[in-house]
Amino acid sequence: MLQEPVLSHLDSPTSGESAFKTQQPGLEEPPKIDPLKLSLILLQGKKTILRFALVTIVLTAGLVFFVLKPTYTAEAVFLPPQNSPGSSMAQIASQLGSLGAIGALGGLKSPGDLYIGILGSHTIADTLVKRFNLQEVYKAKRLSDAERVLRSNSKFVSGKDTLITVLVEDHDPKRASDIANGYLDALYEQNGRLALTEAAQRRAFFEEQLQHEKNALADAEVQLKITQEQTGLISPVGQAQAEIQAIAELRAQITSREVALGSLKQAATSQNPEVVRLQTEISGLQNQLQKLQNDNQKFQPGDIQRPTAKIPQLALEYVRRQREVKYHEVLFELIAKQYEAARLDESRESPLLQIVDRARIPDRKSGPPRMLLLLAGAFFGIALGVIYVLLRHAFRTMQQDPVMAEQLKALRQAAL
Repeated sequence: MLQEPVLSHLDSPTSGESAFKTQQPGLEEPPKIDPLKLSLILLQGKKTILRFALVTIVLTAGLVFFVLKPTYTAEAVFLPPQNSPGSSMAQIASQLGSLGAIGALGGLKSPGDLYIGILGSHTIADTLVKRFNLQEVYKAKRLSDAERVLRSNSKFVSGKDTLITVLVEDHDPKRASDIANGYLDALYEQNGRLALTEAAQRRAFFEEQLQHEKNALADAEVQLKITQEQTGLISPVGQAQAEIQAIAELRAQITSREVALGSLKQAATSQNPEVVRLQTEISGLQNQLQKLQNDNQKFQPGDIQRPTAKIPQLALEYVRRQREVKYHEVLFELIAKQYEAARLDESRESPLLQIVDRARIPDRKSGPPRMLLLLAGAFFGIALGVIYVLLRHAFRTMQQDPVMAEQLKALRQAAL
């Protein structure tokens, strides 16, 4: 609204001429700029323009030297796994296709594009924010805000030599190097988790089965222990042999005493003390024999002496429990061997990240670019000064024109 009077005034040779010339009825001549007149106006206001430039330079200098903190850039370099015969890169890419957190990974040209996508994932960003407490460092209320600041301070560059460079900016040089190295550590962990090769799947399956069989073996051992306590059988074969030998010895002792008793009765009466003693011993030995052969009384847990009539049944229960333990032991050993073989296969097939350079603590500032900011402030001040001088000249010109003066007065009254 204010530029047309300025331009028309600069184009007119005298202040009394009309701002617009009529060439044909209903048509107006477009305003033209007089370079000489414009240069004259700017030269007359050069002091004002210089004041604007000086003020913006001072303000920018104060902002750069006293407000903006210096930044440091840490750099880490690694070599991603290369596509080769037998490599699992294609399998990883196919599995990462459904991960929305990593973003658009379609049309990958090299393994570097894949790993740059993983570095920019929410999973790695969340891991670093929690590890270095960046939500408090960045003074972010939400975790997503801290992740956004971290991404803005991080840059991943894939070079023509297939090396990937991780650049991290921070006001603290040590924290910058720690975060850059943290990207490498998180990427290594994420790469191992996502590298779901055939061997890794077999390893995961055998690991689960091994844990299940370990629990089953422990349960079987507990049941065998309970059976041993209840039946009193620790070694059924040995205990049976001992019982049979004890029975044979008792029978031999009973027979020998019966023979002695029969011989004694031929010469002595039944009241003879020797006859009574032999009868008492024979009765006691027969009671012991009866207990060894078949005793119905309840036994206390841990008592290893059992009647021979019950040994077959107790031994059968013991053998069943023992067979269950041996079965789970053999199965556990087989699964353990398969698990170790799958682990070795996984270690050979898993893609390997080769770290070329870990980030060091930077000893030189990377920002802010003070000279560029000062030059930008100077140009901005000059631009403001030029605009101010032109607007001031246009306003003075409009005040000299009676018609424009009346319009400005009406505008001022309407505004008030």
